[in-house]
Amino acid sequence: MALVPLNLFVSHNGKSKRQHITCVYKCGDACSKPAPNRSDNEYFGDIAKAVSRRSMLQVGGVAVLAVGAGSVLAACSSDTQPAATSTSSAAPAEPPAGMNFTSVAPNSEDAVLVPDGYEQSVVIGWGDPVLPDAPEFDVAAQTAAAQRQQFGFNNDFAALLPIDGAQDRFLLVVSHEYTTEQFMFPGYDPDAPTREQFDIAMAAHGLSVVEVERTAEGLKPVMGRYNRRITGDAPFTLVGPAAGSDFVKTAADPAGRSVAGTLNNCAGGVTPWGTVLSGEENFNQYFGVPDGTPEAPPTVADQMDRYGIAWEPSERLWESFDPRFDLAATPNEPNRFGYVVEINPWDPASTPVKHSAMGRFKHEGAGIFVTDDGTVVAYMGDDERFDYMYKFVSSKKMQPGRDPAAMAHNMTILDEGTLYVAKLSSDIPASEIDGSGKLPASGSFTGTGTWIPLLRSDPDGQAESLVDGITPQEAAVFTRFAADKAGATKMDRPEDFEANPTTGKVYLALTNNSKRGTSGEAPADAANPRNDNKSGQVLEITDDNAGTSFRWDLLLVCGDPESADTYYGGFDKTQVSPISCPDNLAFDSHGNLWISTDGNALDSNDGLFAVALEGANRGETKQFLTVPIGAETCGPIITDDLVTVCVQHPGENDDSSIDNPVSRWPEGGNGTARPAVVAVWKNDGQIGV
Repeated sequence: MALVPLNLFVSHNGKSKRQHITCVYKCGDACSKPAPNRSDNEYFGDIAKAVSRRSMLQVGGVAVLAVGAGSVLAACSSDTQPAATSTSSAAPAEPPAGMNFTSVAPNSEDAVLVPDGYEQSVVIGWGDPVLPDAPEFDVAAQTAAAQRQQFGFNNDFAALLPIDGAQDRFLLVVSHEYTTEQFMFPGYDPDAPTREQFDIAMAAHGLSVVEVERTAEGLKPVMGRYNRRITGDAPFTLVGPAAGSDFVKTAADPAGRSVAGTLNNCAGGVTPWGTVLSGEENFNQYFGVPDGTPEAPPTVADQMDRYGIAWEPSERLWESFDPRFDLAATPNEPNRFGYVVEINPWDPASTPVKHSAMGRFKHEGAGIFVTDDGTVVAYMGDDERFDYMYKFVSSKKMQPGRDPAAMAHNMTILDEGTLYVAKLSSDIPASEIDGSGKLPASGSFTGTGTWIPLLRSDPDGQAESLVDGITPQEAAVFTRFAADKAGATKMDRPEDFEANPTTGKVYLALTNNSKRGTSGEAPADAANPRNDNKSGQVLEITDDNAGTSFRWDLLLVCGDPESADTYYGGFDKTQVSPISCPDNLAFDSHGNLWISTDGNALDSNDGLFAVALEGANRGETKQFLTVPIGAETCGPIITDDLVTVCVQHPGENDDSSIDNPVSRWPEGGNGTARPAVVAVWKNDGQIGV
């Protein structure tokens, strides 16, 4: 396999290698715009405020913050920092259980590379059949009708659910986060998309449920009775405090309880009762107004600004085809997105729900933890620069089993409980947090935190706001405003949250934040210790799960191990695989943390890494695989004898398109680059053993 020159990785604004076109279609080019959070919430150490407080606007009963102008992008620092010395003795001779594999070296190949002794195969990719009548994929003859029966685009989260009584049979549930039309349609004109292209893109969003069978060649799709496509316009039911409120009513849905579709489904979670959760993330980018539309009313403008919704033509121009994406025609439509959705994959006729009791923001996903007494705790990150960490604690207890009565009960658990936002603090002196990432005198970044209650939800959508001046419906629909007012801590893009099933500790991927410490933005603090943070960090939380207090540590401060501003849990940094831009998290049965990356800032393809969490190996980081050029690693699933990842947006490059590709993965030859799910297994036994 020939190497692709590294200069194809055009650095986006001097930061990660994620291409600009990916930013445009994945998140609405958020990194080129001012951060939506203009609150002046306090920082650690009582640091002087860098942002002047703007007056609170009382709008429709909700206290909202007007959005100010943002700072210019900071230039990428070229200062050379001295190599850091290890904070531990030489690496232990024996790797931890589950991590006994040869690390894959950083590379730029147009392939999935795995360790020696492992096999791989593609499970299913964009356009492959999901339903029995699906036609064979033909990139030159796509139709919306076909796409509604085929695997969608840009797979992200994945869940693998064993089918009771069927050995080696599973349900593979996969979300389809977004579409990049230049890499879908030959001859695509972004200034003049067609109605058919709009309909195909809509059908390529959502989720796929596919029965798969474990074979000697990996996982193979089966045309099973559970197979299903949930598209960007499939029916959903809105439940909780937002349902029926004036904020979500539209002409098409005057009751405010039935939503057409789900968009930008990023990470997710699996519930113990057998359903799948999916987070609606960068929904803001799908909405716009035609050129010449009068300015938005101040109330609407402020609400939209806080969520990054622009009163201008969208990049996709979907507002040209459907009035629900026209902000002037249907201003409440964006308020119907940004929730955690729940799908029952065991009932193909069921209608998925959107849980507004869990708040509305740019949900990366929802990691579930169940306490000893059956209380369900969902941990959630709001994936935006300077936004927040949340958790939802149920007031109902989980019932065991998947019989109809238990399922009916458990599928309402996420509608009744309390939503919290996190406020972090630290005893580390402010003088030791200077934005360089240098370790404090204590040798690690640590602190404590408090979960601040925002909203308490009761049966039938009844609720109580726990923030003065904000109604329950406002707290459910405009959750960011409630969290601003509560004084939450601004974080560096909080993404995937997962609880360790072995120890109960909770982990959060903070992907990066190039605006940290820039003019007018929050400076570094103990949990976000670097200005111009290109490579991100991983937070470890010891939580009083159903309570309101926690301790935190930074497990990893990611980046070049030779740089002084990185930290690998105290492990010898000469013995680790470099990791940058952590995104999705998973655990193996040995208690090791697995991390997939998005936007590696170290001139290598993104990958999947295993990290030891306990004992002398704590912080040891090993790269298990890399994905093709231009791709992101998503949705890792780690079992004792199988690893799967979703390869998202292979070949996306600012200077290419489907007509001028830099990637042909997975087909090779003259094939079309297609997002796909990949399975990896060991020839002679268990993963990492």
